[in-house]
Amino acid sequence: MGKRDQGKAPKRHTTTETHEAPTSDLTAPARTGGDILVGVLREAGVHAAFGVVSIHNLPLVEAVDRDLRFVPMRHEAAAVNAADGYARASGGVGVALTSTGTGAGNAAGSMLEALTAQSRVLHVTGNIDADLLGEHRGAYHEVPRQLQMLDAVSAQALRIQTARQARAVLTDAVQRLLTPPQGPVSVDWPIDLQDTADPDAQNTVPRPPRQPPAGTRRDIERAAAVMRQAKRPLIWAGGGARRVGAPLAALTQAWGAGVLTGANGRGAVPEDHLQCVGNFATHDALAELIEDADCLLTIGSHLRANETRNFELPLPSTHIQIDVDEQAIGRNYPVTVGVRAEASRAVPALLAALSDVETDAAWTDRISAAAGAARAAHRADIGAYSDICDAIRNRLPRKSPIVRDVTIPGSSWGNRLLPVFDPTDNVYAAGGGIGQGLAMAIGAAIARPDNRVLAMIGDGGLAVHLGELAVLAAEQPNVTVVLFNDGGYGVLRNLQEAGGRTRRGVDLHTPDFAALSAAFGLRHKLIASAAEFDKALKKAVGRPGPTVIEVDVAALRPRPRRMVPPVSIP
Repeated sequence: MGKRDQGKAPKRHTTTETHEAPTSDLTAPARTGGDILVGVLREAGVHAAFGVVSIHNLPLVEAVDRDLRFVPMRHEAAAVNAADGYARASGGVGVALTSTGTGAGNAAGSMLEALTAQSRVLHVTGNIDADLLGEHRGAYHEVPRQLQMLDAVSAQALRIQTARQARAVLTDAVQRLLTPPQGPVSVDWPIDLQDTADPDAQNTVPRPPRQPPAGTRRDIERAAAVMRQAKRPLIWAGGGARRVGAPLAALTQAWGAGVLTGANGRGAVPEDHLQCVGNFATHDALAELIEDADCLLTIGSHLRANETRNFELPLPSTHIQIDVDEQAIGRNYPVTVGVRAEASRAVPALLAALSDVETDAAWTDRISAAAGAARAAHRADIGAYSDICDAIRNRLPRKSPIVRDVTIPGSSWGNRLLPVFDPTDNVYAAGGGIGQGLAMAIGAAIARPDNRVLAMIGDGGLAVHLGELAVLAAEQPNVTVVLFNDGGYGVLRNLQEAGGRTRRGVDLHTPDFAALSAAFGLRHKLIASAAEFDKALKKAVGRPGPTVIEVDVAALRPRPRRMVPPVSIP
């Protein structure tokens, strides 16, 4: 025994195995706000949360890790992306736990992605002690206007102001997440109130909110009357149509309509349905079909600029629009009938009201022909990617989430040609931010452990969050990462070259991804052709856990046509 230890009593290890202390001396840890959070999450059907542990969220992380599943991400932005992927793939609520100050700030960009996608993300962030808020006394991790920051990047931002409020505020947050119009909700929770929140001494939980609007009978009947007059109808399904399900396919069939989608509405009708055109509205092959259509039913889409050629796409003048947001109706295109309603309630009502429909006999054949022409033309443009696309769809089970980061394959043929059969399998960067795909794929795989998840990521995007490869290795989710390596930001490189400008900021030093994967203990395969890709994917799908398939983009033959985005430059 050293001098320092002389005179000190030996430590008593409180354990039932050494018999140094009777089991009666063992005390259960005090219950905290973390237990309240776990209870609320269980009620919401959530079985995992993602986050970065901190002194300002320790009670929450400890409870989730003990009673549910805590997935330790390496960056707060990635934690929110993973929660977002979990929410979209599960159709439920995804949860991210971050710290106050810089931690919450790191999460802000990914909260904007969830806001754009109207994703059900619950972001719970710590804060300094409640009695120090607004005092500007220099408390560790203090940030002056955290709640205002969260409000700017969330659909709603709430603060727990007393220990007794915790369950009510968390329950309110979940109810807001589940009530259209949806979007991420942030909860700001001071650390002292996390520690002192007693699960047995909580305020009354608020009543669930009222059901979202279903549309008035008058509006439904007016819409159905207009639809009955149509001979060549189209449906535009946006993100608000994702949860309609079978009634939307039934309405498509009953009305004889072709279905266009935005990127966020893909899978609302399975894309192997003969009347589903998909995300090709701006393709030249669709121009004549859209011009000849005599009625458009827009469901849960704001017909945004990037989907309508900056609002210049000519759409039918007879236009019915269903949206839960009254302000969105008629904002970008004029409407004949507007129906303020949640789509999953309005579409069955329309289907029931629709009768005596007689569309042109050749209309459904024209829909299929136009969709086929658009897909064939796109395949001709993408060279070897056409066979890679086929391999992905042929090798993946039908029920597999496909996650697409901002990369040329993901944003072009991945967002259009690669078929999606269910909205929960359609996970992509709706806000256009790069580097989110890996974390989203991890979240989707945690949500759906029995399904193989495929992530399409570029080398530039992966570099944004290389640390999440450690999460991939540690958690071993069933994720196949398809890494398209073109040595930089390919789409911006194309944009500069098309404009006759010198390349600047677009060529990146990229690591040896084989060595990097080996450092993390991940399987890796470099491929240079579509045939090699098919073999590698077959192996990856046939075994559990993660695999990285690196595609040497420069080696692919035939070369794809250069993708230059339709960006207006003055």
